Amino acid sequence: MRLLRSVRWLLLALVVTIVPLSSQAGVFISVGFAPPVLPVYVQPVCPQPGLMWTPGYWAYGDEGYYWVPGAWVPSPYVGALWTPGYWGWSGGLYAWHAGYWGPHVGYYGGVNYGYGYGGIGFAGGMWRGGFFAYNTAVMHVGVGGGWGGGRVYEDRTIVERTTIVNNNHVSYNGGPGGINHQPAPEERLAEHEQHSGPTSFQAQHENTFRGDHSAYAKFNGGHPQNAALARPLGGENHGNVQGNERPMERTVNNNAGAGNQHPNTASTPHQPQQKESKPKPQKPAKPEKEHKE
Repeated sequence: MRLLRSVRWLLLALVVTIVPLSSQAGVFISVGFAPPVLPVYVQPVCPQPGLMWTPGYWAYGDEGYYWVPGAWVPSPYVGALWTPGYWGWSGGLYAWHAGYWGPHVGYYGGVNYGYGYGGIGFAGGMWRGGFFAYNTAVMHVGVGGGWGGGRVYEDRTIVERTTIVNNNHVSYNGGPGGINHQPAPEERLAEHEQHSGPTSFQAQHENTFRGDHSAYAKFNGGHPQNAALARPLGGENHGNVQGNERPMERTVNNNAGAGNQHPNTASTPHQPQQKESKPKPQKPAKPEKEHKE
């Protein structure tokens, strides 16, 4: 039995290849089998103005697909918007297209990650001069205090225009059972703008869960316990974040209290009660071998 299991995982490992993405990219991962469906979770309330929501996604590591929880992240510069990464089917393989920061949200495969990322563009907010305003039709934010001064608004029309219905929570574009959405003209234009990759804190966030066995679909059956983090990731540009209080750290359990809300549903914002807890030590990530062009 052990021999059969070893052979099985060896065969799975053989279908993973590393191929160049472009002259501007370092590593591109392609896998011979599709990623799991998107987990159901509730977006944690934004603890303070100036943070951007980055949805959770399936990445690929040493033991298969693993879930990187959604998190609030300070933007690297004023005017920056996050384009999520996505898995796309091509040539019989599922290839990962990494996310990036830029002045506009580009193509992310039509994957409905929810909370502003309905599959086309971004409906979660907009930059108004030097600060970011949140669309409470899809974003969960605080009330009072620093949330005044035009930092919140409600626009459900844009949500309806940019949402691709994805009741099956499919997490990839193309291929058998995949999402069928080709880049719109504005998405193609955004791809050719100046971009910057994930911040060092985003990269550290991904590596942390790469080293967490419980994040792998192999062990959690596609239902990760930590689907989203309430505490924002560290910021490289602290000037974009308002307020001096340090947000509390907690995780949002994918299987508890989610109800019918999920990444593919624009839910009405609410503010659940939070209890202060001590940060839990995180396991160090395993070193990753990269193949560069």
